[in-house]
Amino acid sequence: MQLSVVLCTHNPRPDYLARTLAALRAQTLPTASWELLIVDNASRAPVAAAIDLAWHPAARVVVEPELGLTAARQRGIAEARGAVLVFVDDDNLLAPDYLAQVVRLAADRPSLGVWGCGSFTPEWEAVPPADFAPYLGYLAVRCAPADRWSNRIFDYAATPAGAGLCVRSAVARRYAEKIRGDPRRKRLGRSGTGLGACEDFDLAFTAIESGLEVGVFTALRITHLMPRGRVEEAYLLRLAEGHAYSSVLLHTLYDPNCRPPSRGLLARLREYRLRRSLSPIERNLRAATRRGETRAWTELAAAGHPS
Repeated sequence: MQLSVVLCTHNPRPDYLARTLAALRAQTLPTASWELLIVDNASRAPVAAAIDLAWHPAARVVVEPELGLTAARQRGIAEARGAVLVFVDDDNLLAPDYLAQVVRLAADRPSLGVWGCGSFTPEWEAVPPADFAPYLGYLAVRCAPADRWSNRIFDYAATPAGAGLCVRSAVARRYAEKIRGDPRRKRLGRSGTGLGACEDFDLAFTAIESGLEVGVFTALRITHLMPRGRVEEAYLLRLAEGHAYSSVLLHTLYDPNCRPPSRGLLARLREYRLRRSLSPIERNLRAATRRGETRAWTELAAAGHPS
């Protein structure tokens, strides 16, 4: 089996999930070359009862009762049989040649351990406000100017994130072992209404630790379905706080010298002056970021991390 498509879902929106599955059904790569594994992550209504997978000869649904994206992905890794795993969210429309391009890149670039989409196109249910434009990266709206790959940790321009993530099975298994040995890593991913992040970066950095590369490629294209709620400021602030929290945890995992920033008088004065120069949404985002960082550093201090 060349590929395992792992679709993790929790209480999916039925119309979005149907379109995601339709995009998978339209793939040019023959179904004989890939399996479809849907991980129902503690959904209120069983996902298996709401979908028809008869079109795919190697499709199945498994239930993961532990809530959280990382737990769902771990279950997918344990169940998958493909040489490469492709993680898909339940609001992603893969371009028709996406899986074929994944196979091509896996063969052409054996040094790649983790790679992903270089072209995310949003499909908005409601047009985002103009002042959201600088922050759309939080919503996985990204178009790389060119292919880029790297073997350096924290080289984020070359590090794939979000939907359509492609992982060689050996790297995925090593990542799962790391989580079993260090439960802190589960806090990086989303869980229920919590908007944690950076679990994709943890997976990518695992490839680099294994002597492989990571990369983003413009041939891999996804349309990202964006519901109305994602362009509300309250959601953006929750997302910024969750990302800041997870970023601190991630950096302390990979940088032993990572320490909390200064909170002395001069630092507070600079922060006050900066906040006065910002627009209302910028001030709110900065406050959300500080809340996330503070929460992470407080938890790390309680766990004995040096300050």
